[in-house]
Amino acid sequence: YAPFLFWVTWVLAAWVTVVLLFDEMDEVLAHWPIALAMLVGSYVAGSTPMGGGTVGFPILVLLFDQPASLGRNFSFCIQAVGMSSAAIFILCSGRPLAGRMLVWAALGSAVSLPLAYEWLVPHVQDTVVKLLFACVWAGFGIMTLVKLKALLHEHHVPRLGATADAWIGLGVGLIGGVVASLTGVGIDMIAYSVLVLLYRCDLRLAIGTSVILMAWNSLLGVVVATAHGDLDPEVAHHWLAAAPVVLFGAPLGALMVQVISRAKTLVVVSILCLGQLVWTLVNVRADLLTLGIVGSSVLALNGVFHLLYATGGRLVRRRS
Repeated sequence: YAPFLFWVTWVLAAWVTVVLLFDEMDEVLAHWPIALAMLVGSYVAGSTPMGGGTVGFPILVLLFDQPASLGRNFSFCIQAVGMSSAAIFILCSGRPLAGRMLVWAALGSAVSLPLAYEWLVPHVQDTVVKLLFACVWAGFGIMTLVKLKALLHEHHVPRLGATADAWIGLGVGLIGGVVASLTGVGIDMIAYSVLVLLYRCDLRLAIGTSVILMAWNSLLGVVVATAHGDLDPEVAHHWLAAAPVVLFGAPLGALMVQVISRAKTLVVVSILCLGQLVWTLVNVRADLLTLGIVGSSVLALNGVFHLLYATGGRLVRRRS
């Protein structure tokens, strides 16, 4: 675990240097609510296929009434610490991963995230981003609640072949990179869903793979947002307050997923995903047309999940 200890030491030293050098302790203390929220968010990030932005985005955008762009960029920045911390811990632990799909998904997102940030993000309204975030995570929450019992009994490793892994990974990366460019999260959920529904992977393997992929996209997102000059001081203040929390919270979640019930954690988080859909609809004052579009989108997403699950079942029977 030497690389993990080196990472923790380096981040803490950098954080202390910035806080003291620029006299930011007052700002750190003033932003304690986001640090408290990310105490939960970082644990979720390490123990589930959901980035810390799954908590950070709605807290900032819905509760604190910040623009969706700030929620997205904060998600990138805070996950660049938390998810990277969890990713290094997972790699040090020697946990099995879906390596081929992970590499191709990372390559796909390296193309789609910067392009979507440049050409798509400026033309999408805040309300649309809020609803996209809510729909994606509500769809995931429903899928998890419906399929969890069956998925808990799967202990396969990816065995679809190099060509299939490449095409599937590229698809995950290209689609997930676009979603992440808008919300700061999402590619982890997409990768996890493909692994557990199509590949029928063990949940721990799928979660570990999704965490590493989200860490990569968070680092990439920070670079892209910085290149566009979008990291305003408020993002930095939120980050300074929460960074030490997620540095330890995310790897703690990655550790606990090995020793406690995955089912209970995923059920609680899935219920929260459904709750934030209701919260978002209230926040945007959704009319009947919006409710219809949101409902149809969630149903369509779950239709895709069911198709993946059915296809995965056929592949398992074929292998048997």
